[in-house]
Amino acid sequence: MFNTSLRIVNNRKDAEDVLQEAFTDAFGNLQTFNFSSTFGAWLKKIVINKSLNQLRKGKLVLIDNEDALETIPEEEMIDETHIHLQVAKIKKAMQELNTGQRTVLTLYLFEGYDHEEISEIMSIAAVTVRSQYMRAKQKLLTILKDN
Repeated sequence: MFNTSLRIVNNRKDAEDVLQEAFTDAFGNLQTFNFSSTFGAWLKKIVINKSLNQLRKGKLVLIDNEDALETIPEEEMIDETHIHLQVAKIKKAMQELNTGQRTVLTLYLFEGYDHEEISEIMSIAAVTVRSQYMRAKQKLLTILKDN
């Protein structure tokens, strides 16, 4: 849960605060847990929502751009199969992404949410999620390639 929050808020102190608030809220509202999912999944959703709220406090701004996917030329795509990644390099490179890109990439790749679910969680258009994901992936690969 801590790693989930840390990947979203990108700040250890904020992630610790988020985690503490999430556990406090979860146990304070335990009576609302309806067993439709596992307790861990329910808690993770609380952690993600708290993390996103923490970002919103910092004035997170995502631009809704329906044409964003069309602006990434196919020939500029980086060949992912030839890049060998190490976990430490990825973590460091992810810190260089902007907040929106890092959040979408984390929710999609690490937490397993699809674009529509991320759209609902973050209250942004699905096309914005897709464009943020594509841009984050491209930027992350470029950072890793340059290093």
